[in-house]
Amino acid sequence: MSAQNGNLVQIHYTGTLDNSETFDSSIGREPLEFTLGSGQVITGFDTAVLGMQIGEKKTVRIPADEAYGEYDDELIIQVNRNELPKMNYEVGMELAMQQASGRSVPVIVLDVAEDWIAFDANHPLVGKALTFELELVAIN
Repeated sequence: MSAQNGNLVQIHYTGTLDNSETFDSSIGREPLEFTLGSGQVITGFDTAVLGMQIGEKKTVRIPADEAYGEYDDELIIQVNRNELPKMNYEVGMELAMQQASGRSVPVIVLDVAEDWIAFDANHPLVGKALTFELELVAIN
């Protein structure tokens, strides 16, 4: 049986950047479980798992446009200090902002001024190609 869109799959993976730095791995914990083709994972990851069989292992390189996309200047957000919690903001600080929908979005402080703070809401892996070592553990 091979993995098809709509299947609930379990995958062990290790993700690395082009400089061989590991950015995430399921090794030592439960495998990643998701419904194939549902948009729960990046496009390139879905595509790589499609057609795999239980126990199959492979390595795939996913270009940035099939991962987290390219850097988007429109995701730079400038917020007036009086609209933010009172705290000591520092450039490089990682925080989470809540959207009107209630969804939490990770951001990084880009600039700190007297009256405002600038945040970058681009994903930390934006603009990067990702390499994954994959092993299909289960198809449910």
